[in-house]
Amino acid sequence: MSNLKQANISPEHRNYLRQVKREKILIRLTQLFILIAAFSLWEIFASLKIVDPFITSQPSRILSTISNLYEQGVLFKHIGITCLETIVGFILGTTTGTLIAIILWWSEFLSKVSEPYLVILNSLPKIALGPVFIVWIGAGPAAIIVMTLAISLIITILEVLSGFIAVDQEKIKLVQTFGGTKFQVLTKVLLPASFPTIINALKINVGLSWVGVIVGEFLVSRAGLGYLIVYGGQVFKLDLVMTSVIILGIAAALMYQGVVYLERLLVKNKI
Repeated sequence: MSNLKQANISPEHRNYLRQVKREKILIRLTQLFILIAAFSLWEIFASLKIVDPFITSQPSRILSTISNLYEQGVLFKHIGITCLETIVGFILGTTTGTLIAIILWWSEFLSKVSEPYLVILNSLPKIALGPVFIVWIGAGPAAIIVMTLAISLIITILEVLSGFIAVDQEKIKLVQTFGGTKFQVLTKVLLPASFPTIINALKINVGLSWVGVIVGEFLVSRAGLGYLIVYGGQVFKLDLVMTSVIILGIAAALMYQGVVYLERLLVKNKI
């Protein structure tokens, strides 16, 4: 079957596909080169004392710190706690925000009533509410997840609702002309047309979820990568701080790639 498909492709289209593939490979290689060059220069400058390795750490010391954490049996414990809190907050923020956006689209009255409150809540520094959440909920994972939810929820609502409003009204009127109900408009027109917006909200929430979890762990946690950053700063173990930051970066990148893979999978099934 694949050979038959290739036989039906024109030489110009085949050359175009090869060019696109070469460009993708070149982009990946360039990204990898920049990453390796950055860590190599970091290691060299720290070894030559051009930068102070006590303050900036260096890749070799980070690897040593990771090895020590692993030998102590706490590496995956801290990573697992932070990742679990992030994933729970990410899922809750995205699903709850999307459901609220659907409710606000469904009821124009509620949308107009809630608009100023959403704007105010979005501009409010949620980090300032951290101590309030701790008093209300208690010090623990629940407060951290609520902090994550507070940071990502309003953005999701505004982003998805904006996507709903931007849907072509002519398509909606066409469905209504043929007797379509509001629920059919939602499922047949609105949600499919807003798919890119929802995926974009997922991508935004990846970063916001990590911010919320780390801020929450700064305030109340006794485990997790945020706790390691705070502890390392308090006892001047900056190798531990930089190690936690690097691990956070890797975990966030993997989570983002998971959303990208989900997008490709859904688009493929949609096609």
